[in-house]
Amino acid sequence: MTALNDALIASRIAEQRKAARALLRYPLLRSSGRHRDLFVLVAKYQQELREWFDRETGWRLTTTSEAARLSKLTTVADPTYPATEVSGSRLPFGRRRYVLTCLALAVLERCDQQITLGRLAEQVMLGAADPELAATGITFTMERRDERSDMVAVVRLLLEIGVLDRVAGEEQAFVNTSGDVLYDVRRRTLSMLSTSTRGPSMLTDAIDRCAALTYETPPATDDLRNRRIRHRLTRVLLDEPVLYYDQLAEDELAYLTGQRTAICRRITEFTGLIAEVRAEGIAMVDPFDDLTDVRMPEIGTDGHVTLLIAERLSGSIGSPVAVADLYAMVRELAEEFTRQRVWRAGATAPGAETALVTTALHKLTALRLVRHTPGTDWVTPLPAIARYGVGEPTVTEPGATKTTPTRKRR
Repeated sequence: MTALNDALIASRIAEQRKAARALLRYPLLRSSGRHRDLFVLVAKYQQELREWFDRETGWRLTTTSEAARLSKLTTVADPTYPATEVSGSRLPFGRRRYVLTCLALAVLERCDQQITLGRLAEQVMLGAADPELAATGITFTMERRDERSDMVAVVRLLLEIGVLDRVAGEEQAFVNTSGDVLYDVRRRTLSMLSTSTRGPSMLTDAIDRCAALTYETPPATDDLRNRRIRHRLTRVLLDEPVLYYDQLAEDELAYLTGQRTAICRRITEFTGLIAEVRAEGIAMVDPFDDLTDVRMPEIGTDGHVTLLIAERLSGSIGSPVAVADLYAMVRELAEEFTRQRVWRAGATAPGAETALVTTALHKLTALRLVRHTPGTDWVTPLPAIARYGVGEPTVTEPGATKTTPTRKRR
């Protein structure tokens, strides 16, 4: 019986860990669709999950018969993880699409149980005509194809997250002005989208309303302050590729110095992530490689360029490097790798190096391997990029008395 009990306990731990990882990867899980099995696991262990996330992160877990929602809170604006098209292109949303998304959600909050795409677009158009919004430069008239395409991209995102269910029709017909689409509105799922600590309708001050949405009351006691620090550190370790010590406040660094082992152990036991502790910070490594939405290295031209730029920057940690130097490097390498058919043919076109370097720097920034603001002339390599450097290890051949240096990626 002991062996059976051990097996049952191990199975329960594995299931609970899988449920926790599912919530970290999909903070909104529907009870239907391709993630139904994950939703069932979350529902099964919702009590344990709710207690852990509340205690260690301060994130709220809400479950209904339709969906499970992990309400993540963040006070940092991160442009490296934008909403993207659901289609294969995965193009990031622009400013207008974000505005249309907010307007569409406001319309759906007040609409009937069903709505057509045309009706939704008309109501969004009325919202976009508000003088205060129009003054910001956002226009939406549905007269141009690109505007209808933006509306379709928003609707497909809402379909993906479960706010809408398609009943009949196809979105492309709306883009071509040849048809319409009918949707069911999932109100309970819609009500779970907001993760703010305060309801938007309670905010009367128009200044910095985004910050007010996630404002948390300052802790009044030492215990509450320590709890807030633990929440902040655990959130970063779960959500960010790297936690750098030099980016922490003094009290946070002091707390982490004494509690690092305990915090990392709790995360490992609950999620399976493994702590990699270095002199500069901590990275929670995923041995299963399924909690990462930005991967490196990757195949293809963009992936190879990113890896080569990382190798180049690994030797300049902490020292700014001119983006123009990276353009020149990629331009020089393009001839060789295109001739070898390693890179796509367009890599040698005039100006192609700009797009390749921009894509690479965006990925490296998202992975917290570099610090770079789009449009600026300099990029600063961060310590974690050292893992992509090239060393000169000494290799001794069998029977040889001399050593021969060879290049080998670490």
